[in-house]
Amino acid sequence: MATIIDGKALAKKLNSQTSERVKQLQDQNGITPGLVVIIVGTDPASQRYVRNKHRTAKRLGIYSIVRELPDTISQDELLKIVQEYNADPKITGILVQDPLPKQINEKQITRSILPEKDVDGFHPINVGKLYLNDSTKYPVACTPKGVMTMFKEYNIDLKGKDVVMIGRSAIVGKPMAALMLNAGASVSILHLLTKDITQYTKNADVIVSATGSLHTVTKNDVKPGAVVIDVGQNINEEGHLVGDTDYDDLFDKVSYITPVPGGVGPMTIATLMQQTVDLAEWSLESGQ
Repeated sequence: MATIIDGKALAKKLNSQTSERVKQLQDQNGITPGLVVIIVGTDPASQRYVRNKHRTAKRLGIYSIVRELPDTISQDELLKIVQEYNADPKITGILVQDPLPKQINEKQITRSILPEKDVDGFHPINVGKLYLNDSTKYPVACTPKGVMTMFKEYNIDLKGKDVVMIGRSAIVGKPMAALMLNAGASVSILHLLTKDITQYTKNADVIVSATGSLHTVTKNDVKPGAVVIDVGQNINEEGHLVGDTDYDDLFDKVSYITPVPGGVGPMTIATLMQQTVDLAEWSLESGQ
């Protein structure tokens, strides 16, 4: 029987630590970490995520702004708004919520955020530091960083382990693979063009799935005692939120597993808050 990796409980613990760090920054340095989330358009899922982020930030004592923009905004107008927050000393973290309308060049917007305010960890400079396993302090994509916190909390040592990352997105797959590689794992990255994922997953000690496809990983795809981390979010035939993996099918065969909901999801927002405070502390240390 698997141990359930309780992301909801861990996020609560992490948020409590973040709240204490906010108070310490305020009491000792007169600084309040600041987060701005820029949302373009009216995508319902994005609006829900942004509301959750804003609510959590305020509860933890973080100065939080939601900047809502019409989906007709031009590239230049959005760049000017990002520059406005780059120059704002009250803002320590800037996030531009996906998706963006087709007239916006997302990569250019990401590059326009100052690396030291890039709370999402997507700026090329920060991505480069991650892949180089740089010894300095820099932000990392929040979902993968949250998964690494889960590994640490549950004493899952990646050193020398065979790990499979299913999915190669810039948001989850690639940074997750880099973090696990940096932790000493041997990492295989699988994707849509991989001929046979089972030949990899059946030998893996740890499997992380981020495909957005139902039943990507089933009982027949894993070896006994594997660790399964489910980053996927899908709606099943009954209209319920589920992950990529067949949770019930896997439960008696694996050693650790994350549920959906209540696994990786809560840790993503908690890590965003943690990293907002990180950026404020690092800015203070560097004298910026």
